[in-house]
Formats: sequence, structure tokens, C-alpha cells
Amino acid sequence: MKTVRKILHYTRPQLGFYLLAIVSAIISIGLSLYIPVLVGGAVDFMIGKGSVDFPKITETVIKIAISIGIIAVTQWLMSYSANAISARATRDLRSDIFKKLNSLPLSYIDSKPRGDLISRVVNDVEAVGDGLTQVITQLFSGIVTIVGTLGFMISINFRIALVVVVLTPLSMLVAGIIGRLCARSFREQQELQGEISSYVEEIVGNQKVVKAFAYEKRGQESFEKLNKRLFKVGLKAQFAGALANPCTRFVNNMVYAATGLVGALSVISAFMGNLTIGGLSCFLTYANQYTKPFNEITGVLTQIQTALAAGERVFTLLGTDSEPDESQKKALDTAAGELEFEHVSFSYIPDKRLIEDFSLKVRSGEQVAIVGPTGCGKTTLINLIMRFYEVDKGRILLDGTPTTDIQRGELRKQFGMVLQDSWLFSGTIMENLRYGNPDATDEEIIAAAKLCYAHSFIRKMPEGYNTRVKEGGSNLSAGQKQLLCIARVMALNPPMLILDEATSSIDTLTEIRVQKAFKKLMQGRTSFVVAHRLSTIRESDTILVMRDGNIVEQGNHDELLRQRGFYYELYNSQFADS
Repeated sequence: MKTVRKILHYTRPQLGFYLLAIVSAIISIGLSLYIPVLVGGAVDFMIGKGSVDFPKITETVIKIAISIGIIAVTQWLMSYSANAISARATRDLRSDIFKKLNSLPLSYIDSKPRGDLISRVVNDVEAVGDGLTQVITQLFSGIVTIVGTLGFMISINFRIALVVVVLTPLSMLVAGIIGRLCARSFREQQELQGEISSYVEEIVGNQKVVKAFAYEKRGQESFEKLNKRLFKVGLKAQFAGALANPCTRFVNNMVYAATGLVGALSVISAFMGNLTIGGLSCFLTYANQYTKPFNEITGVLTQIQTALAAGERVFTLLGTDSEPDESQKKALDTAAGELEFEHVSFSYIPDKRLIEDFSLKVRSGEQVAIVGPTGCGKTTLINLIMRFYEVDKGRILLDGTPTTDIQRGELRKQFGMVLQDSWLFSGTIMENLRYGNPDATDEEIIAAAKLCYAHSFIRKMPEGYNTRVKEGGSNLSAGQKQLLCIARVMALNPPMLILDEATSSIDTLTEIRVQKAFKKLMQGRTSFVVAHRLSTIRESDTILVMRDGNIVEQGNHDELLRQRGFYYELYNSQFADS
């Protein structure tokens, strides 16, 4: 029931459409049940030779015509209202989920499969919307129709009514077929869902980059454009799906024919009770109306269960705690770059300690290298600096201010970050390079590309800087993608740098050139460099050596070699032949 209440909460702003749908359904069903009474009466007005009551028949025909007109209008209003409620509710729900994803801690994003999160945003929300539509248009109207027609049929002839009830299960056999036929109408909607899924996957799967460049707001704006397109197309698709209902009429006609046969025998020979011709006409109409909702309700029940299960998954995500609001915390202009770790302790799993009582003071402009075997926890320190994760004990200070007292977005703007995994979004090369600095001029972007030796290969692309990058950069090599990511940071021109295996996918000659460019870029900037190749960090002011999640040594290159410890072993293993 909690899930139902939460779903209905999103329909509350559409109360007017809700009332219109309910009133339209009641009027439509009521008149549909009243028409057989009029028809039966009209038939009885013309029974017998020379006893046709034309004035009465004319009056009845007028009533029937008016009723049919009102039914047509109210059915259209009910369908429109139901689709409007569903489409607007799913639009608002999907927007709230995307906002939630941008506000969740990175620890939550890292702990969940990417595809599962995307499914909640797209497929689960769509299932909730389908359930809403079906409840309004089919379940409610179907139940009212069944109860009403059954009551009328029993009042006319109890025995023949039992025949209708016994034959009704035939209509349930084709319920699954109806669902498959309706699915074809949603092809265009599914294509747009694929586009929105791709965009969400880009954003969710690369939250470090999004948060590091403070792109949450602009990302939300881009998502809203896609979401509005999906809303418009989805409304059309839902209406098209309602056209599948006529396919159930074949089964209804089978029951109708059987009822007509039994009813005719009753009129002729008092078989199963006496029945007038007008009464038979009325009964046949009710029998047709009675069987039709069973097909619809059988399919709707499955969709409702799916919608409730999907709704539970969606609201579990929405109920997850977001990162605390920090709008009242300190904002920064440009940091000097002095960073200090004071007795920092951290672990991903409480029972397995990772960093214990770590202290380090990095002066402005210094270069700190972090080395160690794969999986030893080098990236963990970067996560703590950027506040992707919060420390368990101790604190980290930037220019003397605890980072927990600084707004996350403001803190992350102080760093230019190049990750080992290169990420580019679907757009032009120029748009990708301007990702972190939307105000950069074309000249500044080109200068940054030249600085990291990316300009030469960009210029050879089909449309140069206007060449479109496919999803995930699939039309670029790994080295080209990494060079573009480096150029993106150089265009940002940040006061501090974080390089996490930034040249791992670049050829040796280009790496030497890029390292020279980095050396120029790092002059006067506090820099943190995660590296496997120790040759790239010999000149670092401080080298942190990690092993099994712990910092076992720290010092500069010469000091660590003299200690003949773990760093000495790592260095000699790489340069044994030199």
C-alpha cells in the first residue's frame, strides 16, 4: 500500500484529469448499460401485426442516438485523461530520479550495477506509467461494466446469465495475445527510451567526471530536453496501444452467438425460462458488454503487479539519502593549493581497515606521487581529496580550511582531473574539450589541444574539431581519447591537478611529449600523480608508497631508494636491466 500511495502522490497534481476520467467512465458505462434497455423497449414496440408504435420508437431512437454521442465523447475524455495522468506522472517521476542520481553519494553509485540504475530510471518508471493507464481506463471501467451487466442479466433471466458466466473463461485465453499486439504500437517510444538510456548510462557511469567538473546542473538541463521529447512521443504511443482492444471482439462474438442460441430457444419454446424478443435483444447486448472486460482485466492484473514491483524499486532509490545540502558552506575563488592530511583514517568496509592515522602536508606547488601495486588503494586517496568519499577519522584541509567546510562543487572546481579510464560523451570534439570550461574560446581550446599534442590528429579528422564523437568515443583510439581528456583539463586551467595514470594509453613518443606538457602545466600547481611507471615520478617532491591498502613509505625518490624498502624493490623490478 505504501507503494500505491507514493505512486498516487505523483498523480495528485493531475486531480482534474482524475476526476474527469472517473466521471467520464461512470457516464460512459452507465449509458452503455442503459442503451440495451432502450433497444429492448423499441423491439417490443414493434411486435405484432399492425401494432408498431412509431412515436415511441422515434423517441427511443433519439434517446439512443444522444446516448451514443455522449458515450463517444466521454470515452475519448476518459482515454485522454488517463494518458495525460500517466504521461505527466512518469515525466515528473523520471525527473526526480535523475535529480536524485546527481545528488547521491558516489559510494552508492559505486555499489550498484549501472544497468540496474538505468533500468529504474527508464523501464521501471515506464512500467509504473503503464499500470496507471490500465487502472484508469480498463480495470475501473471493466469492474463497473461486469457488475452492472451481470446485475441486469440476472434480473432479465437468471438461467441464461449462468450460461454467459460459464463461457466467459474463453475470453481469458486470448488476453496474452492482446498484450503482444499492443507492444507493436510502442516501437517509436522504445527508440526514444534507448536514447535516454544511453544518456543516463553516460552520466551515471561517469559520476566522478561529472562531479569533478561540477556538471550536475547542465547535465540536468540536457536530460530535461530528452525527457520532454519522450513525454510527447510516449503520450501518442499510449493512445495507440489502446487501439488493440477491438482484437478481443472475436472472442466476445463467440460468447454472444452461444448466448443468442440459448436465448432464441428460450423465446421459441420457453427453454430455460420465458423471454420476450425485446428481452432477448437486451440480454444479448449485456452479454457482449459483460465478456469484453475479462480480456482486458486479465492483462491489466499482470501489468499492475509489474507496476507495483517497479514502483517499489523506484521509490527505494528515491528514498536513499542524498549528499547533505551544503549551500550554506564556504565557497572558494581560487585555491592556493596547500593541502594537509591530519591523522586521516578510512575504510570502505568497517571490518577491513585501509588507511590508518595518515598525516601529510603538501605545500602549494608541490608534486605528490602515489605508487604501489594494482589494487593497493592509490585511487582511494584521490577519492578522499575530492570528497567522493568522506574520511572516517581525522580531516583534510585545503589552504587551512577543512574540506568538509567547503561546498563539494566549489572544492572540486579547484582540481583538474584526468582518469585512467577516458570518458567522452556523444557530441563534437569541441564540445567535449569545453566540458569543464564552457566559457573557453575556440582559441583557448585549440591552444590546450596543441599543448598536449592532440591538435595534429584532431585536424586530420573528417570535420576537425566539429567531428562528432560516438558514444563512449568508439570512433577514436584509446590514446586519442586520453589525449582529448588531457586537453580538456588543460583548457580548464585549474589551480590543482590530479593525474590518475593519465598517459597509460598513449604511445611512448607521445607520452614523452605529454609529460613535458604536464611538467609545464604543473609548474606552480599542487599536483597528485597516480602512476605505475616510476620513471614518470622521479622528480616528485613526495612519493607515497602504498601496499595492501596501507601507506608503508613516503619521501622523495632518492630518500626512498636509500631506505632499500618496498619502493626500492618496485623501482629495481622496473629498471633491473638499466
